[in-house]
Amino acid sequence: MKEDKEALTETEVARIRRDFPMLRNVKTMQKHRFCYLDNSATSFKPDLVLRAADSYYRNWNANTNRGDYDLAHEVDQKYYEARKEVAGFIGATPEELVFTAGDSMSLNMVAYGLMPTLDNGDEIVLSEAEHASNALPWFNVARLTGAKIVFAPLDREGTVTPSSLKKVLSERTKVVSLAQVTNVLGSVIDVKALAGLAHGVKALFVLDGAQSAPTMKIDVKDLDCDFFAFSGHKMCGPTGIGGLYGKRELLVKMNPMLSGGGMNSRFDRFGDVFYEEPPYKFEAGTQNIAGAFGLAAACRYLASIGMDRIGNWIRHLRDEVYQALKGIDKITVYNPASPTGILAFNVKDIFSQDEATYLNSKGICVRAGLHCAKMLPDFIRADGTVRASFYFYNDEEDAKQLIGALTKGGDFLDAYFA
Repeated sequence: MKEDKEALTETEVARIRRDFPMLRNVKTMQKHRFCYLDNSATSFKPDLVLRAADSYYRNWNANTNRGDYDLAHEVDQKYYEARKEVAGFIGATPEELVFTAGDSMSLNMVAYGLMPTLDNGDEIVLSEAEHASNALPWFNVARLTGAKIVFAPLDREGTVTPSSLKKVLSERTKVVSLAQVTNVLGSVIDVKALAGLAHGVKALFVLDGAQSAPTMKIDVKDLDCDFFAFSGHKMCGPTGIGGLYGKRELLVKMNPMLSGGGMNSRFDRFGDVFYEEPPYKFEAGTQNIAGAFGLAAACRYLASIGMDRIGNWIRHLRDEVYQALKGIDKITVYNPASPTGILAFNVKDIFSQDEATYLNSKGICVRAGLHCAKMLPDFIRADGTVRASFYFYNDEEDAKQLIGALTKGGDFLDAYFA
């Protein structure tokens, strides 16, 4: 994996942009240049990912781990190679990587898989900055088991720090589940320190990597998280595919959330079921084989560019926009110190979704509202925000286009006359 600490160059980004059909082909209904800044919601897919996913249907269309013929054996091998590629991308072994439908499914699998280990009065630690994917499964499991949800305090930047986590840890803490990068404020936690504290009270540490896997180098062994969940579609992979890393000994003990074909070695009419070894015991039914091929290709593509370089480039673009906006009284930026490509802001007296409509009239795609982090408004004292999120195929023109629309633009009602 290329890990030059420098950022990408404009020349490199111009070349990279040619890899993406959405940037070559999409035309807006407006007269303005197409500027996509909703990358935290989903990313575009390069040609090689599309080819990899399509190759399954064209060349290898057989089910996995079932057939006794040559084609089935070949697809089994390619599916394993895809698992090995994706596992290696996050520093795991193939036996520790479960293919899932994405981050939400991964976190549900952990929450419901750990449910038998939770008792009345046990504590599950979250933060108010968590996405629904990392809040609602734990809410449900807490209701079913009598466990209690405890919230780790956020600092001024919206980050859970070691000192704030210490305040809520106790001998009743069984799980700490946090996003490595939060999806609204772009806050980044010190995973190793927090995982160490959780392990100090014999709790498991679950890491939501939906926003971190696309933008930073991940080594789950070095981070010492017990579980790591992520989605492919946010990191240039197909939709409907993602992954769950779990420490081997935990996967062996944990119950599968789904049951069906492929995940059991045998069962009988007395209800006795014998599961396959991980990761297969968590992969019931026919898997998204094409998606796995595509995700593996996405991992190779990102690694060839270099995750450090990707992170540095998106920070550069985000900081360029922030520097242009920070002195403007009518604009409030909620995450000035975020070291990511996420910028959350509002324009004074304009509802966030009206502002997003105005930006759309200028050819700019952003997200507005609560962003599925519906506990956060009390912390930031706003009912919603506009979120611009950069990725490595965004260029200087994208940053300038957003700056121009926000600093020189008119009222959101202009959207109706553009």
